[in-house]
Amino acid sequence: MKETPIFLRACKREPTEYTPVWLMRQAGRFLKEYRSLRRQHSFLTLCKTPELATQVTLLPIEKLKVDAAIIFADILLPLEPMGIDLEFTKGEGPVIHNPPRSRAEIEKLKHIEAEKDLPFVMEAIKQVCHKLTGRIPLIGFSGAPFTLASYLLEGGGTKNFIRTKSLMYQDPPCWHLLMERLSEAIISYLKAQVRAGAAVVQLFDSWAGALSPQDYKEFVFPHSQRVFHALSTKVPAIHFATGTSGILESMQEAGGDIIGIDWRIDLGEAWQRLGYDIGIQGNLDPTALLGPPERIESKVEEILHAAEGRPGHIFNLGHGVLPQTPEENAITMVEAVHRLSKDR
Repeated sequence: MKETPIFLRACKREPTEYTPVWLMRQAGRFLKEYRSLRRQHSFLTLCKTPELATQVTLLPIEKLKVDAAIIFADILLPLEPMGIDLEFTKGEGPVIHNPPRSRAEIEKLKHIEAEKDLPFVMEAIKQVCHKLTGRIPLIGFSGAPFTLASYLLEGGGTKNFIRTKSLMYQDPPCWHLLMERLSEAIISYLKAQVRAGAAVVQLFDSWAGALSPQDYKEFVFPHSQRVFHALSTKVPAIHFATGTSGILESMQEAGGDIIGIDWRIDLGEAWQRLGYDIGIQGNLDPTALLGPPERIESKVEEILHAAEGRPGHIFNLGHGVLPQTPEENAITMVEAVHRLSKDR
């Protein structure tokens, strides 16, 4: 009988011989092979061509020796079949050319059936799982309702969330309608990924830290909770956001078997606040990987010390790996996590 991969055991808070580790955006712009592929293909072409998405997903596995793969995709992909005109522009990131500006336009957003509307993601998951042969698990993912709503309403990235918060405050029923539509799409998308072979899913609510605790509870919490409730009997789920010191307990209540945190909060403090009957993921500052090897090891040791060897810790960055990161520094970090956690 094949042994359960260490990453899945950590997700279930079972004892492990060392701390598993992976990196958000581990298959991205800091790898020279990825940059080579991007010179030949657009970002959306990589996402929508299963063979290319499979190739990119597998790039960091042998090179970095991480304990999980994550499917190469983008959190905004489910918006296209809902009727959204999405483009990734060089240097600017995602641009939405038809952001909804009225209740009528929100009502026109289409319901999706993920297998039918996003078949390339499911095919890539199947191909990756076939290649991995169970050695390490594959993580599927989606953006969370609030983060997708923010991109959608702002028409792309934002720092001040003016349109997003204006809709929340000026027309709460319309806001909740949008969040319900997005939640339905996310549930369909994540369930389809699990059926295709994803062994874990992560919900990225990257921008939730822009909200006050009260606004999170009123405008976001019920929708994130709905997503996690729909997934609760499927596979382990990671709930990730940044800047969440003020909403940590509400995030936990919303759902997830593992709570992902960033570097703005001490991991030991966060875990104490959450309680030790839940897993925790994090939380190295991505810029630490720009420093020398001895500094990287020191930072890894600090986080492992904060975790105190408890089962349920998954080592990761507090956000995506930066494009400027030297590959050898990422390798140094992974090796340090494995070696130092074995010694604890």
